[in-house]
Amino acid sequence: MILVTEKAKDRINNLRTEEGKTDAHNIRVSVQGGGCSGLMYNLGFDDKINPADQVFEDKGIKILVDKKSLLYLIGTTLDFSDGLNGKGFQFINPNATRTCGCGESFSV
Repeated sequence: MILVTEKAKDRINNLRTEEGKTDAHNIRVSVQGGGCSGLMYNLGFDDKINPADQVFEDKGIKILVDKKSLLYLIGTTLDFSDGLNGKGFQFINPNATRTCGCGESFSV
């Protein structure tokens, strides 16, 4: 399961409106190779649900994850920070053994 904090929920809904997306556009989270720690998070809107996708819903936000990425993301919480030390979405991933300084890449 993937959870969403209130701040992340609010930011997702604001972005959906700003970008002219509809409620049919869900959040797709995936993991791909790259970054300084070996794996990178990918986050975006998607209006298609693939047959092999796992679909999670938290606080009214549907999250789509492909099966391969799910292995790395189980138990992750999606948060949003707009503080002085950084702005953007953050992944609180209990599976990550190491993360880079920017928080965009990790390793397991």
